[in-house]
Amino acid sequence: MLGYYLRLALLSFRRNPGLTALMVVAIGVGIGVCVVSLTVFHTMSGNPIWWKSDRLFAVTMDSWDANIPADPERPQLPPDQLTYRDATYLHRSGIPQRSVIMYRSGGVVSVPGGADPRPRPATARVTTRDFFAMFEVPFKYGGTWNTAADESLEPVIVLTDPMNQKLFGGENSVGRTLRWNDREFRVIGVTAPWEARPRYYDLNNGHFDPPEDVFIPWGAAIALDLDSAGSTNCWKSEDLSTREAFLNSECVWIQMWVELPDAESRARMQSYMDAYWAQQRAGGRFPRPRNNRLTNVDQWLVDQRVVSNDNRVLVGLAFAFLAVCLINTVGLLLAKFLNAAPIAGIRRALGASRRALFAQHFIEVGVVAAAGALLGLGLGALGLYAVRILYTSENPNRAGYEALGHFDVVSILWAAALAVIAAVAAGLYPAWRIGRVEPAVYLKNQ
Repeated sequence: MLGYYLRLALLSFRRNPGLTALMVVAIGVGIGVCVVSLTVFHTMSGNPIWWKSDRLFAVTMDSWDANIPADPERPQLPPDQLTYRDATYLHRSGIPQRSVIMYRSGGVVSVPGGADPRPRPATARVTTRDFFAMFEVPFKYGGTWNTAADESLEPVIVLTDPMNQKLFGGENSVGRTLRWNDREFRVIGVTAPWEARPRYYDLNNGHFDPPEDVFIPWGAAIALDLDSAGSTNCWKSEDLSTREAFLNSECVWIQMWVELPDAESRARMQSYMDAYWAQQRAGGRFPRPRNNRLTNVDQWLVDQRVVSNDNRVLVGLAFAFLAVCLINTVGLLLAKFLNAAPIAGIRRALGASRRALFAQHFIEVGVVAAAGALLGLGLGALGLYAVRILYTSENPNRAGYEALGHFDVVSILWAAALAVIAAVAAGLYPAWRIGRVEPAVYLKNQ
């Protein structure tokens, strides 16, 4: 019967090609707008490490001014980074399965005697060795440094795949030497292509920025006084003229994450933080009420407002536009089906049931919705391309924004789901209405 109903649908389209095309366009435009808004929203709001969201926690403590919160718009939240002394103290806890402290830095990298010895600027992630295991960063060549490199100067470095392509043509560079600023470093690893978008582990320098170019051990960075190139916020008037003074200041600039596999370890870590807070408060620090937090990835993305209200409003407007398109399609389908009511009346007189007529016309609507979905996919791809061009033109130094306009399987699934919604929403009433025609009226006229 399905093949028979499809043939009837094609005959119907031939009788009213203009009306059919108008319905396909209406559904296609509505689906295309929704595909663009939903894909962008999904990219911006998605948790890139959802399978570990209940194990990974951002560590924050409110060490800010007693009279002014770190964020006046959200006074309930502590600063999203830690001071150096707080981060290093908490990092020494043996409670977490893994613990990472880190910050963003920058410098100049070159390969003396290489094919292209010219120095080039590069961004760096100064971090501890658990970064790669905690955030599941894959390696293409080699691996990470040992624990000793987190405590003392060991001039080793890990390259990302794009930087390895630039410096060594993509070949295995483990064991090779390069210069970072004015110091020689030995390459011990090259990461495979890897991106976390949104970049949840550090949301201070662009939510969708790609990873840094290189990774440098914590011990080497501190020993060489590598400055922070990320977000640094201070609330207290202090002498910061020396590196030691800065490290002991109340400025927050270190990100810290811990991996806590169960409720017991989370409770122990929370108690450890609270005890440290009480000790420091007794010594004159932490003037604000206690606000020590372990925030999982999902909640962290919400707290850091990775997805703005504007994006949610745009999604709502896109669905409202789709609803308008579907309402117009319902009107067009009613006009089309009732115009062909004499044929339906004759079929009823010849023995076709109301259920058969409903199925016939609902399949016709399904074909229209499927054609609209294909058109919507094409329009959605064009729309996402425009979004990608718009974002990268407004953010020329943030290549990560290209991901916002990425057309992928998710976009296709959105279009398929919206096509089903469109078929049901637009076709139910017209298909039901044509099944209620009285055959006697049309037999007299015929």
